[in-house]
Amino acid sequence: MSDVQTEIEKLGSGSSEDSGSQRAEIFERPTGWRGYYEHPITQVSLLGFVCFMCPGMFNALTGLGGGGQVNSTDQARASATLYSTFAFFGFFAGSVNNVIGPRRTLMLGTWGYSLYIAAFLAVNIHAGAGAFVVTAGAILGACAAFLWTAQGSLMMSYPTEAQKGMFISIFWAIFNLGGVVGSAISFGSNFNSTSNSVGNGTYVGFLILTLIGVFLPLLMVDPDKMIRTDGTRVNTVRHPSWKTEFLSLFVALKTDPWVILLFPMFAASNYFYTWQFNDYNGAIFNIRARGLNNFVYWTSQIFGSIFIGYFVLDQKNVRRRVRAFYGWILVFFMIFVVHVWAYFYQKTYTRVEEAVKGAYKIDILDSNYPSHVWLMIFYGFLDSMWQTYAYWLMGAMSNDPAKLAVFAGFYKCLQSVGAASVWAADSANVPYMNIFLSTWCLTVAGMICAAPMVYLRVTDHTEIEDEVLMQVAGVEPIEPPVAATAQKA
Repeated sequence: MSDVQTEIEKLGSGSSEDSGSQRAEIFERPTGWRGYYEHPITQVSLLGFVCFMCPGMFNALTGLGGGGQVNSTDQARASATLYSTFAFFGFFAGSVNNVIGPRRTLMLGTWGYSLYIAAFLAVNIHAGAGAFVVTAGAILGACAAFLWTAQGSLMMSYPTEAQKGMFISIFWAIFNLGGVVGSAISFGSNFNSTSNSVGNGTYVGFLILTLIGVFLPLLMVDPDKMIRTDGTRVNTVRHPSWKTEFLSLFVALKTDPWVILLFPMFAASNYFYTWQFNDYNGAIFNIRARGLNNFVYWTSQIFGSIFIGYFVLDQKNVRRRVRAFYGWILVFFMIFVVHVWAYFYQKTYTRVEEAVKGAYKIDILDSNYPSHVWLMIFYGFLDSMWQTYAYWLMGAMSNDPAKLAVFAGFYKCLQSVGAASVWAADSANVPYMNIFLSTWCLTVAGMICAAPMVYLRVTDHTEIEDEVLMQVAGVEPIEPPVAATAQKA
């Protein structure tokens, strides 16, 4: 057995008796203004506003189809490059997050969004700047890997077990407001446009908002100082070396192999955007209809995340295992509702037909617009339910921020692999129907593979063995909280 294998065995075999014999201390939460500012909901809300400003504007731009351009080729190539670098850096981003801390990792990830939007502004001014968009996409891929890994670690570690669905819903609602606001800006500023692409003012507005987002992480409280609503501290694990950090990826797989069954679900989680945004919204609508579609899509995500997170996954009078099955059934049902519906629309047009100059584009005043926009609304519901349920499942597997950071890294890595492949296919002009059917099949496969994990791995309460990623010198183990009746410090 190699030295690396030996160390993995040693790292993954901590004594559960030692960790289970100790009890975590209950701390008294701060009062006054600090009690509000350092409240987990406040911090998750701030986290949501960081993503409102940066990924939210990115979503608003992407949702227009082709990044708001007439020719979507540059945007499709940039997206393929973006998700390729995202996949690479996402695999290690969880370890980087554990070393430099979530706030620094979050801030490191924000600036790539400003560069990416600036690249589209450059293309609007100089039509030959497509290479700049692709390069900016590659840089954003690395930055986004860090941002989303830090986000996943914080969002899943701040709530108590009973609050995870609600916290994910709060974050998702605020984050998607970014897409809503960005879409409203685009719709309003291009309402009378006849060019079928957005103007410079739209890109400038997006750029300003992303630059604000770069500095928002400075306002967030250090996770080391955070106390959950039940009095337990948020545990931030510090590992002694970079070698141990990278080994933690393999330890997570060794100690919790059930996460592998979620990998197809992870891969599908951004795959469906290509057909929704470029091959449906960007293909058959004019620019102001694309803007309005984008607006209702991100608005519906807010309601979808709140519905599944608060009313399904966090029901107080239902056991967690039962809630897990409720969520699975709901998401699986929605997959077939939206894809059967979309199939009948996809049969009516092809990539070749829509590429013809002067081809008919649906406008918001056309009689067939309402039925088509409702499909975008239901796709928004499905997307938010999918993402919320995936995060909830990871949160149900552990409360350890280090382990959750690794899971979030896996999630974003595989998500990006799937997205990179389908964006590459779109840039190669693969027929719309082929991309649509592959999207449908992958989402169904993702849920079917996740079903055994839901049945065998999700329990009513997270056990102490699930809390600790590894136990080595310099690592403070996660400890279960004392009974609620214990005297506060």
